Amino acid sequence: MDLTDRSGIITGAGSGIGRELAVQLATRGASLLLVGRRQDALNETAELVTAAGGIAHVFVADVTGEKAPEAIFEQARDQLDTVDLLINNAGNVRAGRLEDTDPADIRAMVDLNLTAPILLTRAALPELRRAASARRALVVTISSGIALVNLPFYTTYAATKTGVAAFGHALRRELHGTGVHVATVYPGATATAMMDSSHAGEALGFGRRTTADVVTDVLAALERDEHEINTALPSRRRLQELHATAPLEVDAALAPQLADLEAAVRSHRSI
Repeated sequence: MDLTDRSGIITGAGSGIGRELAVQLATRGASLLLVGRRQDALNETAELVTAAGGIAHVFVADVTGEKAPEAIFEQARDQLDTVDLLINNAGNVRAGRLEDTDPADIRAMVDLNLTAPILLTRAALPELRRAASARRALVVTISSGIALVNLPFYTTYAATKTGVAAFGHALRRELHGTGVHVATVYPGATATAMMDSSHAGEALGFGRRTTADVVTDVLAALERDEHEINTALPSRRRLQELHATAPLEVDAALAPQLADLEAAVRSHRSI
């Protein structure tokens, strides 16, 4: 996969993994439409992109809006010569016991983490297919390590991130042979603003990696043509492997930590 001179869309580009993806792609000559809800944050990312050698256009939008997918894509088509890259990165989280979770927070996670990337990909696919006639196009969706081991107190978040991972599998098979490469990323805990309200650390399996390290790994994996990209630390990967083969053993392994985990993540919210 050649990542030089890519032209496309990044959602959630105002901070965290989205910002770092924009900057590292800019060093490869990217032209990007940066999408997010906060003008000031997007402008900061745009300055970093320009300084790194890329071209940045800013579009303020709530990607969950009814007309947002079409509006975002139309903006991309107006600002960019082509669209051969779509990165579905925007996401949110609300942790805690399911019965204590506000229904509005549940709907917000479903809308942003699952429905929005599906609809934006749908809107962009015709142009991605056309772009793939010249060179391979790329759809990247940021899921979560919690899709690989579904953790207590993240019930809805786990459902949305597992759902968007399944979307990636199905879309990859649907687009087989078209030249559109579909990749799903499973970040472990990453040192972003989204994680600031969580007090869970390495002892509970939430050791954080820097955004720079995570994104460097993601882009290297894409250049190797990988479709499933896991950036979790080794301690979390062991639990992921156990979940895949013996999920009830994960229940037993987590049981002694349940009270500590609930206390540590009760305040984890980015909505």
